[in-house]
Amino acid sequence: MVRINFLTKISKKKLYYGLLAVGLSVGIIGITLAQHNRPQAVVEESLTVRTAIVGDVNRDITGYTYSGEVRGRYESQLAFQVTGKIIKRNVQLGTAVNTGDILMQIDSRDIQQTVNSSSAQVASAESQLKLAESNLYRYRQLLETGAISRAQYDQYASSYEVAVAGVRQASAQYAQGSNQLDYSLLRADKPGVVSSIVAEAGQVVTAGQIVITVVQDGEREVEISVPENRIEELRKAGQIKVAFWALPNVTVNGSIREIAPMADQTTRTFKVRISLLNPPSEIKLGMTAAVTIDDNTQPTINIPLTAVYQDGNTPKVWVVTENVLALQPIQAGNIGNGTIQVISGLRQGDRIVIAGVHKLKEGQKVKFDGDSL
Repeated sequence: MVRINFLTKISKKKLYYGLLAVGLSVGIIGITLAQHNRPQAVVEESLTVRTAIVGDVNRDITGYTYSGEVRGRYESQLAFQVTGKIIKRNVQLGTAVNTGDILMQIDSRDIQQTVNSSSAQVASAESQLKLAESNLYRYRQLLETGAISRAQYDQYASSYEVAVAGVRQASAQYAQGSNQLDYSLLRADKPGVVSSIVAEAGQVVTAGQIVITVVQDGEREVEISVPENRIEELRKAGQIKVAFWALPNVTVNGSIREIAPMADQTTRTFKVRISLLNPPSEIKLGMTAAVTIDDNTQPTINIPLTAVYQDGNTPKVWVVTENVLALQPIQAGNIGNGTIQVISGLRQGDRIVIAGVHKLKEGQKVKFDGDSL
């Protein structure tokens, strides 16, 4: 009996430990299965993208510089009013002249002979008038006494009127000849400086042929030639700066005074006059000038076309901030040479993706490489 109880006790102890071992094994197996069935955390790999950093903000400046020449606001292109041979030139380039100064003279001998002939015709006409007047006086007395008829008197009255008209005609011809004689002298009509001489002594010139140009005293301006595709930009210019080759330290503000209505037939460019605002006295006629046009538009940035992400009406770019992607709307401008202007939406220092933009998504982590734009 004692043996049986001892065995019973041993069996219960073994049974207890056996059950404990089985329980532990089941728990371990359960924990293992639970860990095996638990969803594993997804480790997102960073994608390497090609990027570029937005550099200095550029200004969309017309940036065109035109060469020009300092000219006078008013220029007198002088010519003789009669045809003849130049026998004398009294001025040189740069000569200062006053109103009425004689600049050139043409041979007036033929004109003088014409004046002499007209003078003789005047004398002849006046003699005929004197005779007609005497006859009219005598025949008026005869008419009053009834010695002649009214018809005879009217003939002498008519002859007197013809003589009067003859004197007027001869006098007009003489005055015209005198004017022609005066026209043989080319005079300055305004005070100024001789800027051009295109005829010399011994040359035969025709009436109206320009021989001398006088720049009148007063305002100064610069004349430039502008191609037709830049005229509208020139009209909208916000600022015009004029520099001078001979005066490297002088820059003057300018304003558009005149744009030629037609292009030059030879160069196919438009003549434009730029008025100089408060020019210094050092600026002289004929100086070479450089006119720079600034249309004063908004600051812009140029980025590659491949950086633009278009999923609607608004263009966007991917901006990388702390290795995370974010879409940034932009206002686009002109397109050219594989780039596009960004008027607003980006700032200096922004890092943007410039390749594979349609394969990316918002909030994605990336690695990057690339240089500044």
